[in-house]
Amino acid sequence: MKKQILFILVFMAGVTVMAQPGWKWPEDVETAKEKNALYSDAVKSKDWATAQPAHQWLLDNCPDLNKSIYVNGVKIYDALQAAEKDPVKKVELQEKCMQLFDDRIKYFGDEANVLDRKASKAYKYFKQDKTKLQDLLSLYQKVYEMKGEKVADGNLLGYMDVIRRCKGYKIGDLTDESIIDRYSTISDIFDAKLADPNKSQRSKDYLVKAQASVDQLFSALVEVDCEFIESKFAPKMRETKNVKLAKKIFKLMLNAKCTDSPTFIEAGEIVFAQEPDAGMAKVIAIKYGASKDYAKATEWYDKALGLTDDNLTKAEIHLAKAKTYRNQGYKSKARSSAKQALSNDPSMKNAYVFIGDLYYASYDDCKKGESRVDDRLVFIAAYGQYAKAGNSALMKKAKAQFPSIGEIFELGLEEGQSMTVGCWINETVKLQKRPAE
Repeated sequence: MKKQILFILVFMAGVTVMAQPGWKWPEDVETAKEKNALYSDAVKSKDWATAQPAHQWLLDNCPDLNKSIYVNGVKIYDALQAAEKDPVKKVELQEKCMQLFDDRIKYFGDEANVLDRKASKAYKYFKQDKTKLQDLLSLYQKVYEMKGEKVADGNLLGYMDVIRRCKGYKIGDLTDESIIDRYSTISDIFDAKLADPNKSQRSKDYLVKAQASVDQLFSALVEVDCEFIESKFAPKMRETKNVKLAKKIFKLMLNAKCTDSPTFIEAGEIVFAQEPDAGMAKVIAIKYGASKDYAKATEWYDKALGLTDDNLTKAEIHLAKAKTYRNQGYKSKARSSAKQALSNDPSMKNAYVFIGDLYYASYDDCKKGESRVDDRLVFIAAYGQYAKAGNSALMKKAKAQFPSIGEIFELGLEEGQSMTVGCWINETVKLQKRPAE
């Protein structure tokens, strides 16, 4: 009776295993189950040498059993190669690991993701092997073509380093233009990953460091100056208006400090036309302002404001726009923009300082020469703004320009009384005297 029950249990267990989704058991299911259990237990205990023979039996007899035999197989052979001292055997184990990736694709597909993982291991194993670099470069190229922005984070720096090594050994047809193309692709992926709201801060910290390393490698490979960009890329951008090329030129000119070139703004406008963005509009506005095309600068600041709902960003743009108005001599408009900045971010101290500076600098424009007290009210108005900013140095500077106590008494006025600052300022202040020297 006990034997019958045991038989039934074993039979039922076999049926259950064979019915598991994603598993394709061979005819010799009992042996396969035994080997699978043996190597799986060895993997769990990290007994890689014990795991290897049972795992190999599964590869030989039921290679389409389940993709887990390839996932675990990579763990087994990666650990074995790490412990191997014989360089010849070490390479054999590494090659075996590579074969597991290929076989996984053969039986279970998912080529793009598997090749992405394969590239990471291949870089680890073969980056210092000159004879493997061409294959490694081709592998990375295929991964990037298939995965694009979804390529593994670690394969961004790895790809650039492989490019560097191939260039050093003169492997492959790596011209300056082709290196720039690959670098631009990698840089675009960095940007996309860093903009991903689902990325953890830890991942973003890694990406920032990796991006800096990629930029450093690129700078050592290709000497990209303003003339190179203007001659090699700008004519084609103007002809095609291609947004990807414009992005490349924009980034290259930024890195090469060519931002004073009209081509920089031109590239930015092409990118903006296809992908409107507040940040890009702000950069373009700043460059127009720097070239004293204030009408254009104001136009682009307004475009930037229309593309963001973030109050802090709006505050920064309003203040930048205020500076543009100030540079044109439009002090009233400059103050209005600065106040809009404060309405979006009341803690923006430099906006108060900006308004204070406007008032302070208005003495020559606003004085009438009829009353030293009236003329110096602009400094009291400036003092009020500096006080809101908490800037004691500027407060002291403004206070030194207040009317003297004698000038106040001479006109029959009293400290603390309300007075109106005329001119464009048109604000009421409390009369204060200059500190005694």
